[in-house]
Amino acid sequence: MHWDFINISGPHGGVTEGPAWDGQALLFTHIPASRILRYDPVSRITTVFRENTSHANGLMFDKQGRLYGCEGGAHRVVRYEHDGTTTVLADNFEGKRFNIPNDLAVDDKGRIWFTDPWYEDAAGRESADRSRMQLGHESVYRLDPTPKGQWKVTRVTTDTTRPNGLLFSSDHKTLYVAQSGRNPEEKRQLRGYPVNADGSLGKAKLLHEFGKWRGIDGMVLDTEGNIVATAGQKEGGPGPSIYVFAPDGTVLKRYPMPVDRPTNCSFGGPDLRTLYVTTMGGFVFKVNTERQGRLWYPPLK
Repeated sequence: MHWDFINISGPHGGVTEGPAWDGQALLFTHIPASRILRYDPVSRITTVFRENTSHANGLMFDKQGRLYGCEGGAHRVVRYEHDGTTTVLADNFEGKRFNIPNDLAVDDKGRIWFTDPWYEDAAGRESADRSRMQLGHESVYRLDPTPKGQWKVTRVTTDTTRPNGLLFSSDHKTLYVAQSGRNPEEKRQLRGYPVNADGSLGKAKLLHEFGKWRGIDGMVLDTEGNIVATAGQKEGGPGPSIYVFAPDGTVLKRYPMPVDRPTNCSFGGPDLRTLYVTTMGGFVFKVNTERQGRLWYPPLK
């Protein structure tokens, strides 16, 4: 089946990211402007949902419809409250501020997992200089809620460099992580980490090797347990694409994108069969698919 991608918003000037369906419309981040925007598919109008987000990137809803975000410029993971306030979940590990939190996943126990790479220029002028990193690593973390309302921070990977998108399998026994390095010596891979009973991760299994060219940026799950992911670039390799991977990493489909460097994707629409895709150039595309998304929120009726 051929996918016809339709530009519905933008270009906004700079990276769009973090697509998240709120039940009626699509939220997404415009990173350079420190804004969350909202596209209404009925009116076809994009409006400002929230400002001053400190270069927020990834967004994710939990089961209750609460919105979480990675604010890269402020080096923190937050929850955006319905009253317009922002609750900080975590902004440091062992007394050192995070790098540039990038993307999130929520598990079936309500824990928040996120990646913390340092991509140059990903969060304002300061981020151009990697020497400003306080941590000596780029890792994946788990945030556990505590009875007092605080969040306990646990580092769960020691083998990642610039981890990017992350996603749980349908049974929450595997955490998929995009290992998305930029330098020649860094890997560009899709990895699957077994999730242990105590919340730690086992040794990663290599599911797909992208080699020299740009790997996965963002991912979303469909109801069959397949991984729908953005990857690729015009510079080389297969080119900018939406990939559909089976849980074992087998490439089931690859759909070429009309513009370069897709950044992230999420399902939406009343039946969660519309895929929304953000891009490095600030576009937002939609495509009607034969697949159905599996999201925590809103639940399928």
